Amino acid sequence: MNHGRRMVLVVEDDAAIRRGIVDALAFEGYDVVEAPDGHEGLRQGLELGCDLMLLDLVLPGPDGLAILEAVREARPTLPVIILTARGEEQDRIRGLRLGADDYVVKPFSVRELLARIAAVLRRTPGRPLDVDRVAIPGGCIDFGGCEVRFEDGHRRELSQRELELLRYLVRNAGRAVGRDELIAHVWRLDPAGVTTRTIDMHVARLREKLRDQDQGGEPRLLVTVRGRGYMFAAAGPRSPRPPAAEAMPS
Repeated sequence: MNHGRRMVLVVEDDAAIRRGIVDALAFEGYDVVEAPDGHEGLRQGLELGCDLMLLDLVLPGPDGLAILEAVREARPTLPVIILTARGEEQDRIRGLRLGADDYVVKPFSVRELLARIAAVLRRTPGRPLDVDRVAIPGGCIDFGGCEVRFEDGHRRELSQRELELLRYLVRNAGRAVGRDELIAHVWRLDPAGVTTRTIDMHVARLREKLRDQDQGGEPRLLVTVRGRGYMFAAAGPRSPRPPAAEAMPS
């Protein structure tokens, strides 16, 4: 079965279990990368650009919960399925609270694991694009520099939460993203515990910093889609070095 070259990172220290998972995923048509310990798992989770991570909780080096926390901070939309032993209920609960998408209890069948992977990938938004800069009218968003830069030399600094929210919307450009989805993937909280006003206030601040309005005063980048949420609607060319950024003062 062809899964569109989806890449799965398997972080598991038990060589026999890891080999069984890797072989099963490869047979199903996934690209598979493996990590035998927490150090390698953390490095690859942050650098590799995989589509899904299978993460054991008990590992040499950083444990699975530490890896999950670090990966969630850097890549809040990466699907993660944790692998746990039957007696690790508290760790499993903590993993879900840290943002794991699902868990599988050892010993598990290959069919169950493949079904859970497919289910998580189905309900996860399309793989986000990793971008450093995005052109906007009159300037660019510089994610690496944590700021909006304009051709007239002005800059507006972005907070960490503003960066995460803007990056998520940019990665899903052209798609209306609901407030509950933003709370779950950007704030990493249960949507029932956060008011939608929190989202609206952050979007309002971003619109001000992006100079986001047309001649009639309506937003043209961060558009409100009635009844559905917000959408990043009009990104310019995505490039590590857009021409507009070349001419801006350092």
